[in-house]
Amino acid sequence: MRFVASLFVLFFVTSCNYFEKEKVYSEDLLKEELQTFNWNEVDTYPTFSTCDSLTRKEDSKRCFQNTLITKVNTYLNEQNLVVTNDVSDTIILQLTIDKSGNLSVESIAYKPETKMEIPEIDSLLINSLKTVPKIYPAIKRGQQVTTSFEFPVVVKIN
Repeated sequence: MRFVASLFVLFFVTSCNYFEKEKVYSEDLLKEELQTFNWNEVDTYPTFSTCDSLTRKEDSKRCFQNTLITKVNTYLNEQNLVVTNDVSDTIILQLTIDKSGNLSVESIAYKPETKMEIPEIDSLLINSLKTVPKIYPAIKRGQQVTTSFEFPVVVKIN
């Protein structure tokens, strides 16, 4: 009988962990939540006020890109660039729009020949981006977030 009682007490003492509630910390929940959703996807892309009326995500993205392309092309066309050799290049701008809507150029990639023909190409591209209207930042889960993306600019001068 003592053996059974001892076994029962031993079982009861070791099984107390089953009745304990595990304490959950809000920081742990936040870390777990942040790991579960895709940071590379946003709920709403950066936008201009002219694109606000568009409700579909892809339409809004396209409007943003077209507005940006139009502003850059208009600025570059106004510069009356003169070259000695033909230039045909797709320049890749690495852009960042912070959570306040500020646009910055992180890097510019182009062919060496383009830089030889248009030495001021960096400043021209940066100045062209200063002509864009106010940008509203991307939204992720109701919060304004910083986004980075590549923006191609096709340059053809004959």
